[in-house]
Amino acid sequence: MLLNRFEKALMNNPVRVLVQRRIEARRLLALGGRMTGGVALEVGCGQGVGTEIILDVFGARRVDAFDFDADMVAIARRRLEKHGRPAHVWQGDAAAIAAPDCAYEAVFDFGIIHHVVAWRDALKEVRRVLKPGGRFYAEEVLRRFIVHPINRRLFDHPFETCFDHHEFRTGLAEAGLRVQAATQFWGCVGWFVADRDD
Repeated sequence: MLLNRFEKALMNNPVRVLVQRRIEARRLLALGGRMTGGVALEVGCGQGVGTEIILDVFGARRVDAFDFDADMVAIARRRLEKHGRPAHVWQGDAAAIAAPDCAYEAVFDFGIIHHVVAWRDALKEVRRVLKPGGRFYAEEVLRRFIVHPINRRLFDHPFETCFDHHEFRTGLAEAGLRVQAATQFWGCVGWFVADRDD
């Protein structure tokens, strides 16, 4: 699902960058630790800030990243190429990731999967592309935030398929990902770290 104009503006501003670097990344790092080099995938890369965080904070050697929105892919490519970042960016769908099985040491989701109607399929795809022992880092917007009357007017979300903290944890387990750590804030935002065991 594409972001509406309001949400796209909200996601592409300096405040969002600050929140992503200072809050989201730190919370995921505290829950799941750094990578030991290797290649990571970012699901829904937006303007490319998350890709930079994965390289700088989490220690990936290289990042592959995709977004459903072609405009965001173009912005991310320009941003990452300008700074000579080791990243490959393409347009893609989280429910059908264009990558081979067992390709990544880690997969990152900075608030994207709640936009995917078939979010359980997206989690299965995350597991498929993770190497055995690979780690999934996810920060997600939860049902309580999505269904709030004001947010329903401002954002385009698939309301009928949104999830709460418990449902997302259950979805991770059903996809074959073992939750290592998870926390939430007021039932509005959740952070999850899960591993592919086999």
